[in-house]
Amino acid sequence: MNHQVISWNAIAPRIKEFRETVYLLKRNKLTRIALLAIYALIFIAIFAPWLAPHSTHIMMDTNPQDKLLAPCTQYLFGTDELGRDIFSRVLYGTRISLQTGLLAVGISLLIGVPLGAIAGASEWYVDEAIMRVTDIFLSFPGLLLAIAIAAILGPSLQNAMLAISISWWPWYTRIVRGQAISLRERQFVKAAKAIGTPHYKIIFSHIIPNCIAPVIVQASMDIGGVILTIAALSFLGLGAQPPTPEWGLMISTSRTYFLSAWWYSFFPGMAILITVLVFNLLGDGLREVLDPKTRKKQ
Repeated sequence: MNHQVISWNAIAPRIKEFRETVYLLKRNKLTRIALLAIYALIFIAIFAPWLAPHSTHIMMDTNPQDKLLAPCTQYLFGTDELGRDIFSRVLYGTRISLQTGLLAVGISLLIGVPLGAIAGASEWYVDEAIMRVTDIFLSFPGLLLAIAIAAILGPSLQNAMLAISISWWPWYTRIVRGQAISLRERQFVKAAKAIGTPHYKIIFSHIIPNCIAPVIVQASMDIGGVILTIAALSFLGLGAQPPTPEWGLMISTSRTYFLSAWWYSFFPGMAILITVLVFNLLGDGLREVLDPKTRKKQ
């Protein structure tokens, strides 16, 4: 019975804080719009095969008689040089971009968060070893490093996602390490050490859960940046390969027809713009809610 009371007393404040966070997020108009837009993107990604009016003509199937048609009632976004419906390809591209963006950020978090917590909560020589490796990665521009890794691994969407993950994790390591250094001097961490709690348990049960807020904010904003980077790699020929309906690859292919078929590059570009924008708005909203300084003002 006592264990149940102690457990509830530990969980209750977190539940209350979560409800307050959700309430504040709903009050923020821009965040509310961003969440609705993200829900719409997720809906499109899941139901793309049913939403796309010409789902059979997004890959290799072609309609030469309908090539480079301007937007019309039959083809809302027009067609490409092979007669494929751009609207259907943009819808399928939503699935590809969200999936690769979320996976790339997830892999970066799995690498960066534990390393940052270990560096900040461990002895100086462990901290030095981890952070010097992190500094080596940070000394290269992120996009340039991703291009180099993708070129070594070979052009494919999976390799591009892996290259971005390898170049992105150091930022999370730095964020978590700074939080961990301040947390390791807190009384609850010292108390856990005093009663003989194993070091790894302190890191994963006390350090990481209490420094996750800034990581969530950064990750929500990074999803848009990762989607943009994946599109850039595909544009350069190092990401998705034809006939994959990926936004960056579609823009790359449309360069030849830029003057004669404006819709070919316009609609995939707008898809990238809107997706990156809504994730940045969500990140700004989360930062306002999760930051104690701005939270008090709301």
